[in-house]
Amino acid sequence: MHIEAGIVEGAKILLSHGTAVVSLGFAVKLTADAITKDGLLSLTIRSLLSSLLVFSFFEVLPHHPIGISEVHFILGSTLFLLFGIAPAAIGLAAGLLIQGMLFAPFDLPQYGINITTLLVPLFAMSILAKKIIPENIAYKDIKYIQALKLSTAYQGGIVAWVAFWAFYGQGFGSENLAQVLSFGAAYMIVIVLEPLVDLAVLAGAKVLHGLKDTGAVDKRLYAPLS
Repeated sequence: MHIEAGIVEGAKILLSHGTAVVSLGFAVKLTADAITKDGLLSLTIRSLLSSLLVFSFFEVLPHHPIGISEVHFILGSTLFLLFGIAPAAIGLAAGLLIQGMLFAPFDLPQYGINITTLLVPLFAMSILAKKIIPENIAYKDIKYIQALKLSTAYQGGIVAWVAFWAFYGQGFGSENLAQVLSFGAAYMIVIVLEPLVDLAVLAGAKVLHGLKDTGAVDKRLYAPLS
């Protein structure tokens, strides 16, 4: 989902600064809510773990440039189910920034674009989760179809934002359209695999009951809301 340098240039890139400010502002609100709900220590631990995982997703897991961007296994729904919405958002923002500063400084001018692409689908997915996962179900007990819906919402949102930035920056020419379509088609692999990763991680959580009261995972992972 890293938009290639040069796709959005000049004055057009100012839009990404605005969308990034809005996205990060909403993440700050979620962070404040999480501190009130769970405490600063728990939020800090989960955010650090989330950031480390995001950094490893970008640098360790396979990633390939396809079309106008790169296909990554970002595993946004996994982060959300394990750590909650605020730590997942912090992890995505921090992990992307650290990766850019240490290994890909050429991506930093596109940080606003990329962080918008990562965060807005995350926020939308968290709203969907409230609708499809009953309050009496802990996250560790969700079914494949629920994990698939979350993954589809998140990864589909990423594809939609990448397409938006590509068309916004380069127009609707046949070459650009072909590159967007090839990127979108490649991302279908992620949509299929991510729910399997989610269920594998959640199965591990069922075994590791000791994590329940450590503050290292979201309370909803083990305990339903009602």
